[in-house]
Amino acid sequence: MTSLHSSRQATPRSASPRWRQAMPVNPRSLALLVALLALILFNVAITPNFLEWQTLSVNVSQVSTIAIVAIGMTLVIATGGIDLSVGAVMALAGALAPLIFLSEFGQQAPLAMTLVAIVVALAVAVACGLFNGVLVSRFGVQPIIATLVLFISGRGLAQVLTNGNLQTFDNPAFEFLGAGRLLGLPFQGWLVVVIALVVAWVIARTRYGRYLLATGGNPQAARMAGVPVTRVKLAAYTSCALLAGLAGLITVAINSASDAAKNGNLMELDAIAAAVVGGALLKGGKAPIAGVILGAAIIQLVRYTLLANGVADEVALVVKAAIIVLAVYLQTPRGAH
Repeated sequence: MTSLHSSRQATPRSASPRWRQAMPVNPRSLALLVALLALILFNVAITPNFLEWQTLSVNVSQVSTIAIVAIGMTLVIATGGIDLSVGAVMALAGALAPLIFLSEFGQQAPLAMTLVAIVVALAVAVACGLFNGVLVSRFGVQPIIATLVLFISGRGLAQVLTNGNLQTFDNPAFEFLGAGRLLGLPFQGWLVVVIALVVAWVIARTRYGRYLLATGGNPQAARMAGVPVTRVKLAAYTSCALLAGLAGLITVAINSASDAAKNGNLMELDAIAAAVVGGALLKGGKAPIAGVILGAAIIQLVRYTLLANGVADEVALVVKAAIIVLAVYLQTPRGAH
């Protein structure tokens, strides 16, 4: 009874460390910030037209898409899991929305059906997350296997729905998601800020945040302490899929076109890389949202730097894979090497 009473008394004080974990100012975050600034300075000195508004806007858009998916991926990784289906969910959501607002009903009520299209696409993304979450949390399927199901079938379903065709459109209301400006900055950049702050607050200030980190840190102990591990994992996978669906809509809106074969392709690699570089532990128990945002920016700028200076895209993929390996190596306890 005494230990239980003491732990309850300590709960309010634990909010501050969890807030510092979600939005930390620590040596790792400072190192990430220095690396990001070094990349920016390198591009200013070497890459032509880097400081042009169009170039900066494109990079912000790309970083935003990666960051949104990476935040969701971080929630899943914090539980000790992984989600390989985020790219497929992006493709599925990105295929559904244009199908709806380009339909006959969509032409009759463009604005209303655009809103319906967004809601339906996000609802399907949530359903995908629930599917993954149920397999992992209720049936005990390993996360990499559970999410591999949608990784394989989700993009195929999106291509079936569109008959493998490229969907192009002119819908200003929908395109605002990807091309809109708010106070002169890309709308999706503001969206990332809002999502990051909300998720960081949830991790630091809510019971779910405590449960999330406890589940990843030691699921058996968390379950014995009364943490609803099943519901925590279900919520994490659902949130991840929801954010992936949103990123899919943004990508389609940026391009004014939906290509189910390409939308979200290899996004799982970018999201995992951003999360791990940002400080998320693959064994679970950490959700450093600020670090993840910096990680997303670094991953995008590394790719941009290579491509803008004539390096093949295939080489950029190898570099990103190497970054993941290095980040995981740095997380491994020295005694385990």
